[in-house]
Amino acid sequence: MKNASKYTRQFFPVAKPTRRWADKTYIDHAPTWCSVDLRDGNQSLMIPMSLEEKLEFFRLLLKVGFKEIEVGFPAASETEYTFLRTLIENDMIPDDVTVQVLTQSREHIIRKTFDALKGCKNAVVHLYNSTSLAQREQVFRKSKEEIIQIAVEGAKLFEKIAAETGTNYRYEYSPESFTGTEMDFALEICNAVLDVWKPTPDRKAIINLPVTVELSSPHVYADQIEFMCDNLHYRDAVEVSLHPHNDRGCAVADSELGLLAGADRIEGTLFGNGERTGNVDIITLALNMYAQGVDPELDFSNMPEICEVYERVTRMQVYDRQPYAGKLVFAAFSGSHQDAIAKGMKWREEKGCDTWTVPYLPIDPGDVGRQYETDVIRINSQSGKGGIGYLLEHNFGYVLPAKMREDVGYTVKSVSDHAHAELSPQEVLDVFTNTYVNINNHVKLVDYHFTRGDVMSADVAVEIDGKAMNLTATGNGRLDAVANAIRQQLHLQFSDLTYEEHALTQGSASQAITYVSITLPDGKKVWGAGIHDDIIASSINALFSAINRTIEGGK
Repeated sequence: MKNASKYTRQFFPVAKPTRRWADKTYIDHAPTWCSVDLRDGNQSLMIPMSLEEKLEFFRLLLKVGFKEIEVGFPAASETEYTFLRTLIENDMIPDDVTVQVLTQSREHIIRKTFDALKGCKNAVVHLYNSTSLAQREQVFRKSKEEIIQIAVEGAKLFEKIAAETGTNYRYEYSPESFTGTEMDFALEICNAVLDVWKPTPDRKAIINLPVTVELSSPHVYADQIEFMCDNLHYRDAVEVSLHPHNDRGCAVADSELGLLAGADRIEGTLFGNGERTGNVDIITLALNMYAQGVDPELDFSNMPEICEVYERVTRMQVYDRQPYAGKLVFAAFSGSHQDAIAKGMKWREEKGCDTWTVPYLPIDPGDVGRQYETDVIRINSQSGKGGIGYLLEHNFGYVLPAKMREDVGYTVKSVSDHAHAELSPQEVLDVFTNTYVNINNHVKLVDYHFTRGDVMSADVAVEIDGKAMNLTATGNGRLDAVANAIRQQLHLQFSDLTYEEHALTQGSASQAITYVSITLPDGKKVWGAGIHDDIIASSINALFSAINRTIEGGK
């Protein structure tokens, strides 16, 4: 990069920051949340939402639990005016919900804003003007005194028109482009507005300190917020609000450090939609708190529904790796990650854990409506035996022996590798079943009978390559006797017969599954599985599966 020298630091750090915020470890309570999806979010869309889409999004925000929702700039757009009037006239705003509207410091615009609010029970009227050095010099070409006058005149007009209309709405003031404003001047203009409004603890004013453009690292913003919180007039009657944008990719960090520094309120959007790189992502911010044991007082338990509505009405897409919400954020493809998650889940079951500490999963996917079966363990060529074994056990009830999991893992990964594709749980089951279970291509069980004496005697009716045969042999047990019969008939050499078994379902009609391995003269183990209503038939089918796989080269 050749042109770094043309960029200067456009922010104004606090000269002697107190940094009490740095001594705090975590945010211990939820802020007041204000969704600005229907204003900031909507104006940043290539195709703004229609009236019907905005109404649906408004209902979604209510369902999530927002108590403050910015609905637009009614004096600037007939669409936004109509939207607000629709909400009011159709009694769509619950009594415990406050709508927020923006206005500029011009009398006819403020009057139209109050007209748009007629009949509204609870509202915040938001006044703003830009205060940064760059805006004052380049855009407005006004002095500090003239900029203050704009804000003060707007605040007085609020009071005048509110008195005429008999309304008792709350007021909000934003020194827009706060992050590019000298701190002494930002404080001066905010206090000038507060001195007009004279808020009380029973009717607080909102001072919103936006990261209109991110210009500094988050710790500088935290210093600025702490400075303002320490020096604002009427602090016990002021709600300090943050409105971070994401130009440096730090909006969540700005918000978290700003809350530690004393802020009370957050304005943001679902999934961070907004101008340029977006607003702060309220979902990420809220669930970061949730992951540390703090109730965010917003409900994201049905994340799939939230994503569906958002994508449909905004025509935006939730990125697959979007924190907490993306399709792949809980997915583990890596073998080591899958193994750790599987063992962590088993640990929870064994210990009856009340707290969530599963490796690689910062929160329980089930808490946001995600399914373990499809969202957590994902199978491709990078997967491991632990994850594949977990998927077969968790989804289908197959508890594979440890050594068999390794064999099945290589088989499944090979299928995924050759297909250059992820395998669904059903496809993994199909690979397991078609490769290992009740394989009878050459040797097929027809019937069996055992006689117990000094040793176990087996009479087994089979078909070998379609030819019916009756085989007889003895052994230490039923399966050993059958194995000896097959050895003699097919002249096969194998040893170290091992097996494990369990019921697939509970109840008298349940099926049993048996896992059998045999060891060939070269030391290779070959596995097979058998499923049957009868446990003896299940074990013989498993042995025959291993033998059939041996005949076919263990494939």
